[in-house]
Amino acid sequence: MSPTRREREYAKRRYNKWQNKLAMRMDRRRRQRQIGLAAAGAVATVAVIAVVGTMLMGGDDSTTATAATPSASATAANNPCGQPPAKPSAPKSWSTPPSKDLAQGKTWTWTIETSCGPVRVELDGAKAPQAVSSTIFLSQQGFYDSVPCHRLTVQGIYVLQCGDPTGSGTGGPGFSYGPVENAPKNNVYPAGTVAIARQGGRGDSMGSQFFLVYKDSTIPSDNAGGYSVIGKISGGQDVVEKVAAGGLASGSDIAPARAVSILSTSVAPS
Repeated sequence: MSPTRREREYAKRRYNKWQNKLAMRMDRRRRQRQIGLAAAGAVATVAVIAVVGTMLMGGDDSTTATAATPSASATAANNPCGQPPAKPSAPKSWSTPPSKDLAQGKTWTWTIETSCGPVRVELDGAKAPQAVSSTIFLSQQGFYDSVPCHRLTVQGIYVLQCGDPTGSGTGGPGFSYGPVENAPKNNVYPAGTVAIARQGGRGDSMGSQFFLVYKDSTIPSDNAGGYSVIGKISGGQDVVEKVAAGGLASGSDIAPARAVSILSTSVAPS
């Protein structure tokens, strides 16, 4: 073989070797990008679950978020709902939940008088007997009087959460109950839905906290199921939307800027 031919063969082998290395390098980078995207997707999913766990729970370990309360001057200047009343100094408490028979399988009208206007809810005692019975009992006992709506969610999930007499997200009526009733199978909670909050992963941790959906929301369920839907808003959806329109209070990631409290509640068969 002539020197010229040998040089051409050598150059060809070097070129092919370089092409193979380049192809391997590009394939490795492509796989790394895919792994990165998969990891990012997993992180995003965990973040959504974490938001749900933090924002739609009630009980002793229900929140780590900052529940800042706007000052009286800020409320007077920026809150069209006016100044809400002070929280109960000595919340009522019971050791056991009421019997689910209290709902009697009927439809009830629950009227929530708030510092921003009245909200009426049609409770379904047939589909969520235990949760509706608890709501009826607490209303009859005046438990919700002067209780704040302490939490507003504004990204991905759109709810106003109320029912904790301490306003911290960790309070309740002393008792808890379960399991989850009447949760949507598709995890979609349309605007106007009213459901009971609970601790993540625990279907037996429901108490007095509930949330009002002001915009269609998809809320992922966990191993305990979704959230007990007790009924739908039949009047006063604009009140919830008015509070939500104010966004979050400065310095807080959960408290509504337009502070609102429940003044009183009443319930009667529809």
